[in-house]
Amino acid sequence: MEQAILIVHVLAGLSIIGLILVQQGKGADMGASFGSGASQTIFGSSGSGNVLTRATAILATVFFITSLSLAYVAKQRSGGSEDIIVDIPELQESRDVAPVGDGTMPAQSEELPMDMPASEEMPEAGL
Repeated sequence: MEQAILIVHVLAGLSIIGLILVQQGKGADMGASFGSGASQTIFGSSGSGNVLTRATAILATVFFITSLSLAYVAKQRSGGSEDIIVDIPELQESRDVAPVGDGTMPAQSEELPMDMPASEEMPEAGL
């Protein structure tokens, strides 16, 4: 059954592509109203808008139905009611305190070293 749905799905998709490529744009009707080759078309001077538009709508409906059918078949084949969220463990909140330095690091000591030159005393880099 899945193979039949898949074949109909692919054929509907390819048919939609073909029908959309065959259809004319809205600006193409302007030239036909002035008589430039309108009698040489297959569908006559009224154009093929209604036939191709209706066929595209029908094939789009078939495409959506087969898409939903394929999703349903894949869900039934995979096991049905299994939920992927059930297997995820719940996060535990930690109450541990981050370790504090022992004061030997310069950023954590109370007093700054005085052997560093001030910004005015620093030599300029010669490039």
